[in-house]
Amino acid sequence: MAKKAARLTAEEIQALVDASDSVAEGEPDAGLMVDVKKVDFVELEESAPRPAGTESVEFVWDVPMSIEAILGTTELTVKEVLEVGPGSVIELERAYGEPVDLFLNGRLVARGDVVIIGDNFGVKITEILVSGDEVGASSPTP
Repeated sequence: MAKKAARLTAEEIQALVDASDSVAEGEPDAGLMVDVKKVDFVELEESAPRPAGTESVEFVWDVPMSIEAILGTTELTVKEVLEVGPGSVIELERAYGEPVDLFLNGRLVARGDVVIIGDNFGVKITEILVSGDEVGASSPTP
């Protein structure tokens, strides 16, 4: 267990200074002498707090992120993978209609329903998760 650092009070500091002065007068051990100088600190200017809603996040707009929508997973042997071709059906561990998991940079952050938009698939987010630990997963299953 780490020892918690304690701050000295002004009285304790003065007692240490007085003790070092008495040692210096008797000089029983020159190695115990302490040169203590008063330090004057410059007052820091407080910056004005930003009004609510003005915090800018523009600096992260260009950060690339990986988003994965996981419909489900399954385990196949090498032979089964080599037999996969057009028209093959691979059964997943999830039932039809169950929500898909959304991973952001490998971390489970949301769940949603598969939707069809024109000729494309998409995910309509139905649940945002606080952390992947709450649902027992923190990365997609390969």
